[in-house]
Amino acid sequence: IKAVCMTLFLLALRAKNEHKQADELEAIMQGRGSGLHPAVCLAIRINTFLSCSQYHKMYRTVKAVTGRQIFQPLHALRTAEKALLPGYHPFEWKPPLKNVSTNTEVGIIDGLSGLPLSIDDYPVDTIAKRFRYDAALVCALKDMEEEILEGMKAKNLDDYLNGPFTVVVKESCDGMGDVSEKHGSGPAVPE
Repeated sequence: IKAVCMTLFLLALRAKNEHKQADELEAIMQGRGSGLHPAVCLAIRINTFLSCSQYHKMYRTVKAVTGRQIFQPLHALRTAEKALLPGYHPFEWKPPLKNVSTNTEVGIIDGLSGLPLSIDDYPVDTIAKRFRYDAALVCALKDMEEEILEGMKAKNLDDYLNGPFTVVVKESCDGMGDVSEKHGSGPAVPE
């Protein structure tokens, strides 16, 4: 049963073109390498549409059957997830924005806060999340950090790899409209 379950799990990953995660998992199951990184476990959980309770059951089963901790516990996945969300990475505006808190740990904002509830607009049980635009921008840059550094190396800019880096925000350059409209309760981003 163990081999069948693991084979089905690997097939599910490969069917979704998650070959890197499947390769890592297969190597660990064959005794090469140690446990999976929490971010890889999080990606596996999300890409295979496992709920937290389903993932936890799989984690316990694999650990009991193999005697090894291949997958990471849920608390490690939650910590990895926090690092991927806006508000985790510190940053500062230069010059500082007027009337804007320097606190960058803004996290998740209720997407419907301040809006009147109307059944005509959206169902009453709608859950919406939004992030301060500047915090989301920093998160996207951190997410692309490896690609940016590889690009700098490819352009022979090795002397600049250790930073510090200055990011210039050009209004509306992301193709999503006026940046000042994207904040909700966040600061307007100057050009």
